[in-house]
Amino acid sequence: MPPLLLLPLLAAPGASAYSFPQQHTMQHWARRLEQEIDGVMRIFGGVQQLREIYKDNRNLFEVQENEPQKLVEKVAGDIESLLDRKVQALKRLADAAENFQKAHRWQDNIKEEDIMYYDAKADAELDDPESEDVERGSKASTLSLDFVEDSNFKNKVNYSYTAVQIPTDIYKGSTVILNELNWTEALENVFIENRRQDPTLLWQVFGSATGVTRYYPATAWRAPKKIDLYDVRRRPWYIQGASSPKDMVIIVDVSGSVSGLTLKLMKTSVCEMLDTLSDDDYVNVASFNEKAQPVSCFTHLVQANVRNKKVFKEAVQGMVAKGTTGYKAGFEYAFNQLQNSNITRANCNKMIMMFTDGGEDRVQDVFEKYNWPNRTVRVFTFSVGQHNYDVTPLQWMACANKGYYFEIPSIGAIRINTQEYLDVLGRPMVLAGKEAKQVQWTNVYEDALGLGLVVTGTLPVFNLTQDGPGEKKNQLILGVMGIDVALNDIKRLTPNYTLGANGYVFAIDLNGYVLLHPNLKPQTTNFREPVTLDFLDAELEDENKEEIRRSMIDGNKGHKQIRTLVKSLDERYIDEVMRNYTWVPITSTNYSLGLVLPPYSTFYLQANLSDQILQVKYFEFLLPSSFESEGHVFIAPREYCKDLNASDNTTEFLKNFIELMEKVTPDSKQCNNFLLHNLILDTGITQQLVERVWRDQDLNTYSLLAVFAATDGGITRVFPNKAAEDWTENPEPFNASFYRRSLDNHGYVFKPPHQDALLRPLELENDTVGILVSTAVELSLGGRTLRPAVVGVKLDLEAWAEKFKVLASNRTHQDQPQKCGPSSHCEMDCEVNNEDLLCVLIDDGGFLVLSNQNHQWDQVGRFFSEVDANLMMALYNNSFYTRKESYDYQAACAPQPQGNLGAAPRGIFVPTIADFLNLAWWTSAAAWSVFQQLLYGLIYHSWFQADPTEAEGNPEARESSCVMKQTQYYFGSVNTSYNAIIDCGNCSRLFHAQRLTNTNLLFVVAEKPLCSQCEAGRLLQKETHSDGPEQCELVQRPRYRRGPHICFDYNATEDTSDCGRGASFPPSLGVLVSLQLLLLLGLPPRPQPQVHAHASRGL
Repeated sequence: MPPLLLLPLLAAPGASAYSFPQQHTMQHWARRLEQEIDGVMRIFGGVQQLREIYKDNRNLFEVQENEPQKLVEKVAGDIESLLDRKVQALKRLADAAENFQKAHRWQDNIKEEDIMYYDAKADAELDDPESEDVERGSKASTLSLDFVEDSNFKNKVNYSYTAVQIPTDIYKGSTVILNELNWTEALENVFIENRRQDPTLLWQVFGSATGVTRYYPATAWRAPKKIDLYDVRRRPWYIQGASSPKDMVIIVDVSGSVSGLTLKLMKTSVCEMLDTLSDDDYVNVASFNEKAQPVSCFTHLVQANVRNKKVFKEAVQGMVAKGTTGYKAGFEYAFNQLQNSNITRANCNKMIMMFTDGGEDRVQDVFEKYNWPNRTVRVFTFSVGQHNYDVTPLQWMACANKGYYFEIPSIGAIRINTQEYLDVLGRPMVLAGKEAKQVQWTNVYEDALGLGLVVTGTLPVFNLTQDGPGEKKNQLILGVMGIDVALNDIKRLTPNYTLGANGYVFAIDLNGYVLLHPNLKPQTTNFREPVTLDFLDAELEDENKEEIRRSMIDGNKGHKQIRTLVKSLDERYIDEVMRNYTWVPITSTNYSLGLVLPPYSTFYLQANLSDQILQVKYFEFLLPSSFESEGHVFIAPREYCKDLNASDNTTEFLKNFIELMEKVTPDSKQCNNFLLHNLILDTGITQQLVERVWRDQDLNTYSLLAVFAATDGGITRVFPNKAAEDWTENPEPFNASFYRRSLDNHGYVFKPPHQDALLRPLELENDTVGILVSTAVELSLGGRTLRPAVVGVKLDLEAWAEKFKVLASNRTHQDQPQKCGPSSHCEMDCEVNNEDLLCVLIDDGGFLVLSNQNHQWDQVGRFFSEVDANLMMALYNNSFYTRKESYDYQAACAPQPQGNLGAAPRGIFVPTIADFLNLAWWTSAAAWSVFQQLLYGLIYHSWFQADPTEAEGNPEARESSCVMKQTQYYFGSVNTSYNAIIDCGNCSRLFHAQRLTNTNLLFVVAEKPLCSQCEAGRLLQKETHSDGPEQCELVQRPRYRRGPHICFDYNATEDTSDCGRGASFPPSLGVLVSLQLLLLLGLPPRPQPQVHAHASRGL
């Protein structure tokens, strides 16, 4: 049936004699709507004509097949080869480092001026007049380097030298650090030789157990505006490489003897301790006095992931000191936690970390019962704050249980002493020798030097020296060697455009976290935390995907076709689709690779334009001079050639492309011939569509603003040329929501303009607001089916709203409305009775497409609940729509306003006037702790308080990672005509709803609301800030994971005699007076080398 040519409306009679339309009447209106849409799309869409054009040009392309198993095995092999080259470089570095350190002669009298190196933080410190090193005048030992821009590193680098980064809280002039700088200098030549053998190498890094980082090539450190808290020993890759996975229970003494200041130190210490754990570790935190209890809702060990650690950190802040000390209660709780075998855990290193202000009980009976004689659980004790208690019991506990004793007298000792335990855990690894020299690959994380998202291969470096002739060999780990691999380099090994718009490759690790995935797009990254997006959060979770994830983690091969839900690219819609999953393990790594293909992407077109005359002819249709007659062409911003300059501006990119094509041919070696040939072929094919269909049609007659075609080859042609001015779709078809949804849905897909509820309504001027209607072009060539293109029209919103009213009316002719006399009885319709009857078209996401209410035209594109909450709720309750809720763990949110930031204490103890006047207080431990914190606060002010002006100007401060809850709606089980009543007493409303065949539209006719008393609830569709699913419930059903395949937690030859000793500073009246003078003058004292329980590393 040809489409109706509808004219402007005539006046409508009154509505007093009308009744609500019968069901068969509304079904008749629905058929008219279906026929009108289908007729327009058949004439202007050109689906059939485009099929014929492809067949007429059959000699210009070949149909290739994607064979999933072969594809995924090839990509997995390529990734394995890439990573293996990095592994060889890592082994050369680790072996060289061990030999260099073994040959190094320790120098007690070494001086700063004896060592020449490039201090990566030198420039930043020179710019800071308050820098300690500027005052100390230590720049004489620092090299000055020239740098060149390198796009691979996204940085300026120097290939002739290494750079050194030393944590801010470590004194660069200490003997330990200077000796470390001395022997690691020899690594420079190995770094350089590695790069000569493999020019694709990115950062090569040695992270020393002393805190020194030496990396190649040299580049200036990216110092933050605030204090630089970077310490390599707290980086995810270092922690993973330095020890085996851990099961840790932290117990905190909250007895009444713990003063306010000491308790704050404990809280901060626990938070810092949690930051030394990775996703391979498990942890729980408990407080104790006479009894022990967990600080959070977690009743057993839980994975030390970012979200669980956040729960712990928030819970720790609520600890209150009261009661008496009961070590027995604390340790019994901890041992019972570690003995619970009914939960998922690391099953490797087991340890208890106790924070206390001191006590006399050694609880030997507890250790005899739970831990002796095998001593499978290490005990680490931490004496926190300044006090006069005997620390001998704490030392004994650690020494008797293969642990270590530390002292944390002030905030300045927290960071160093909460990470030194890793040296103890590294002992069995060092003693295992070559068996422990296994490369491990990390989770995804943000590179601190600006490389973006990376994974790192790590290899531990051992101390091969002996303490003396005939002595046992050293059991200290020297550090960890690491080599970065950018995710973009791995992505380049995967097929891009042969898989179609909805096909993709992904990879996961043993935790189920994605390494590659099109939905891995963190909006903001924090280099201190890994990027941990689970596969089941990257996609919409279901049982089939849980099964696939488990199989991949177990290292199996597999293939499965499933029906699943997918979100649209703009995250407004849900589609139920068929997908084929194929997966294989990546040998010699912890990763597994998967391939996802829709059935229609089994085959793809490969152009074969050997005829250069035809190449030139088709290329001319890309020239702007042809746009007026042939329509505007947008080309996808792909990497067609190496020398093609990228640009976000579509006009500029096309200009760059044309200029390059005038210099090279599509067959040039520097170009991607597949992409270029397909682009030029599709240019010619879409031009033929203009010639055969669009050019001779009058769009205005059918109220169309534009017609368009988009292709897999990267062409989007919009006709006429002037319509391109209002074209807002992505020029890359694979990134355009309408394109991807059209491929996944049969029939015509309507896409109204996107409107946010918080934005102003649409401005309907000059008939520029349009509604996209698109459909996929399916080809069948020799029994092989594929969908290489999408075609569509852009409807004029106002004209089609008028047309919609007429189609949903009682008109029997095109030019005359149905009239009823005063005494006759007629059914209401959407045209004559628009004051009493609401008629709308809503799409499958619940967004308004068309309405017979003129005042709602500017609300087209809004979620219908914002237009008529009562009616949308009724549609949902009657199963016309189903709701899907999920969480976006990669969102960015504005930070919560607060005066203090970070995990450091929110404040310090402030002595009273009486305290100041009391001489005894001035010689007390409390005074000493206060002055230590004040001094540290002067030097490291940012640990205590954020500068609000700086926060405003810093993008990193403006946004932080957060969780957003997403809600999408999609068609439910009802797909037939349906009448119902919205029951609300005198405010009840009749409504009728019916799906339109071959579209994604729901046709709804309802009585207009008489009153607002039925506004019982409103469905929400927009994203909302969320804390995510309840963590306390999630840990009760943890997702399947596997830890690393290796574990080194025991060695019979381990020497446990080095288990800690006191290192506190006794308060001195002279020192206190000096500190007071310095505080009054506002001059920070010269920092002394950090003294702590593990200062000597046996170098």
